[in-house]
Amino acid sequence: MKLRRGREFRHGRIEIIPMIDVMFFLLVTFMLASLSMQSLNSLPVNLPRGSAASFIKQEPTTLTVTLDGKIFIDQTETPVDQVAARLRPILAARDTHEVAVAADKGALEGVVVEAMLAARAAGAERFLIAVHHE
Repeated sequence: MKLRRGREFRHGRIEIIPMIDVMFFLLVTFMLASLSMQSLNSLPVNLPRGSAASFIKQEPTTLTVTLDGKIFIDQTETPVDQVAARLRPILAARDTHEVAVAADKGALEGVVVEAMLAARAAGAERFLIAVHHE
């Protein structure tokens, strides 16, 4: 006489298709989140390397100096002699008088210093130097 077991055990299967769907959803979510954290009011320049604590305050006004010596205030090209005049109303409208300086590492130091002195004359109290995190 042949006895049957009361219950047969089934081996479980891992379905990979739903796991792939979840991974793609997480990938897209993190990509969109990282894009929303980018600073979009500055121009692309070749920043020097360094390490500094990130700030999580209101985004400051960005003063950009490119490799060819052009000066931009929040993506608006400005001659060096008009930096103070254009920056003064922007700083007056904000709570903070901070200016983020994003200068290309190949830019002439004299142009960067002239732009910072003009910003100081416009009322900038603190300067934040933008660097590329390692």
